[in-house]
Amino acid sequence: MDISFKKIFQNLTSRDESVVGVDIGASAIKVVQLKKKNGRAVLETYGEIALGPYGGIELGRATNLPIDRIKEALTDLFREAKVTSKNAVVSIPLASSLISFVEMPDIGEKKMAEMIPLEARRYIPVPISEVSLDWWVIPKKEDRFSSPGETKASKGKDNGAKKIDVLLVAILNDALIKNKTISTELGFEDPVFEIELFSTARSVLDQGIEPVMIMDMGAGTTKLYLMEHGVIKDSHIINRGSQDITLSIAKSLDVPVSQAEELKRSVGLSTDPANRAINEVVTLSLDYIFNESNQVLLSFEKKNNHTISKVVLSGGGAVMRGFAEAAKVHFQAEVIAGDPFSKTLTPAFLSPTLKAVGPEFAVAVGLALRKLSQQN
Repeated sequence: MDISFKKIFQNLTSRDESVVGVDIGASAIKVVQLKKKNGRAVLETYGEIALGPYGGIELGRATNLPIDRIKEALTDLFREAKVTSKNAVVSIPLASSLISFVEMPDIGEKKMAEMIPLEARRYIPVPISEVSLDWWVIPKKEDRFSSPGETKASKGKDNGAKKIDVLLVAILNDALIKNKTISTELGFEDPVFEIELFSTARSVLDQGIEPVMIMDMGAGTTKLYLMEHGVIKDSHIINRGSQDITLSIAKSLDVPVSQAEELKRSVGLSTDPANRAINEVVTLSLDYIFNESNQVLLSFEKKNNHTISKVVLSGGGAVMRGFAEAAKVHFQAEVIAGDPFSKTLTPAFLSPTLKAVGPEFAVAVGLALRKLSQQN
C-alpha cells in the first residue's frame, strides 16, 4: 500500500511496461490499463462488465460469486476490453478490512513492528490469526496522500515527539486468499492488492491540505472517506447503495427489476413532470443515504474543529442522472464529481465520455496509478 501523489507526478524513467488496475466490485468489475510515456500516465484501454448475469440475477444487483465465476467474468472482460497486461493491482473491498487510529510512543521502526501485533488485539474485533496487518505513521500535517506501508516509522517521526499517530490496517485473510487465487489462475505477474479506499483517494484527490469527504456509492453500500492534509482520518460504511434505489423503483412502480434498473439509469432524478413518480422514489431512497452521510460529515467537523471544504463523488451510483445536483442540496460544502481520468493522457474525442463515467472507474484508475508509479 505504498504510494504518494508526489510519486505519481514525478518524471520517472519508464520501463515502458503497461499496468492494469482490477476493481472487483459487488455488481461489476472495472479494469483500466495504463502505460507511462514521458513521465505521464497514458490510458490504453478500460472496460466494465456486470456480474449479475454470472450469478443468475439482474444487472446492477450486488453479488457474492464464487472464484470460478469471477475468473470467468474477468476473462471475458479482458478479452472484450483488449487488456494485454498481466502486471496487475487488485482491489480489496473496504468491508474486508478494518482500519483503526492508534496513539503510540515513538520508539523506532524495529520496536514498533514488534508492538503493533500486540496493540492490534485491542482494536481488531477478530482473532489476529484471521487478518494480515499493516501500519503507517501518520505525518504531521504533511501536504500529500499516502497509504499504509510507505517507509512506515522512518517516514513519520515527529522530530523527537513522545507520541505518534499510527494508522493500523487489517485485511481479512479470506479476502486476500480469494484475490490471490484469482490472480494466480489468471496469470497475473507479481500482483499487488490494495484497499479500495486508498485507490479512490489517489485517483480523485489533488495535492491539497483542506479537509475533504469522498462519497463512494456502490451497488450494496455507500462508503465515506474523511481526508485531511491528504491523509485518511476516518471512514464509514452505509449499508445502502444504488441497488436499493433500483429495488424501490421496482416495488413502487410494480415493474421488473431489470426495467427498474434501466429507469434508474436513464431517468434518475430527472425533473421532467412525466418522470415525477420515479423522481419521488429515487429522492426518498437517497434521502436516507444523504442524511446519514451528512451526520458523518458534521460529526467529523465537530470532533476535529475543521470544516469540510468539498465532497467528491465516486462510484457507480454517482453517475446517476441528477445525483450531483441532489448532493449539492444536502451538503453545506462544494460538491464535485470525481474525475480520475484527468490524471491520465487520453484521446481528446474520449474526454466527454471519460468525464461522465469517471466516478465509476475511480478505484481501477487509482490501482493502475499505484503500479505505474513504482516503475523506474
